[in-house]
Amino acid sequence: MKPARLAVLGIAVLAGGAAALMMSGGDPPPAPRIVEAPPTMKTVEVLVAGVDIPMGQTLKAGDLRWLAWPADSAPNAVIKRTEFPNGLEETTGSIARSNFFGGEPIRREKLIKADGSGFMSAILPAGMRAVAISIDTRGATSAGGFILPNDRVDIIRTFRDDESSRSGGVDVHMSETILSNIRVLAIGQNVQERNGEKVVTGETATLELTPAQAELITLAQKIGQLSLALRSLADANQAQDAPRVDRGDSSLTVVRYGVAKQTPKR
Repeated sequence: MKPARLAVLGIAVLAGGAAALMMSGGDPPPAPRIVEAPPTMKTVEVLVAGVDIPMGQTLKAGDLRWLAWPADSAPNAVIKRTEFPNGLEETTGSIARSNFFGGEPIRREKLIKADGSGFMSAILPAGMRAVAISIDTRGATSAGGFILPNDRVDIIRTFRDDESSRSGGVDVHMSETILSNIRVLAIGQNVQERNGEKVVTGETATLELTPAQAELITLAQKIGQLSLALRSLADANQAQDAPRVDRGDSSLTVVRYGVAKQTPKR
């Protein structure tokens, strides 16, 4: 072999040896990092609304579905598949007592098994009666139509006082609050506010009454006109007042033939 080639080969061998020596004297490469898998979250299947369900709707199988829910945060009141394997089938046919939003867990206390009865009789508390009264569709007797289902109202009766009218020669009209803090079940056939609607009109208002109140309202409607006065939400939980019989200063004198006469107070 020629001397020149031997020299080049020698230089290459020396360079490789020097490089190997330098690399062996450095820090070793870091070990690969091992990433541990996160712990598996324990879940439980919960029955939820598959779609938005309005109050009063009869639930169908397509309205419900099972959804995996973190077991630690699943409320006790929901329907769990581990406890009720046939929960979907058993819940189908129930009536929603209130709205459900899609994905919201189904709770038994918000459902009613009507067993063929209507929704109104299903939501009516035990011992109470539902009585409908006539109202003005323009809202003249229902606070301009701003009274919605589940609001609380006072019931005012307006009527002509025949005795005072005969003795005074003028028409005397009276008004009195006969019941207070009464729950409105429905306006017309609407039992809830729908699609953000803030005004509900109808020809009737269905009220939640005791049997005695139902008799009083039925009679009052025959001998006068009934109007609803909307109560503040702040005092909606107050106890119902007893029916009022004292008319006080609520009389109204209507002039006939251009002659007016003051009505004596009762």
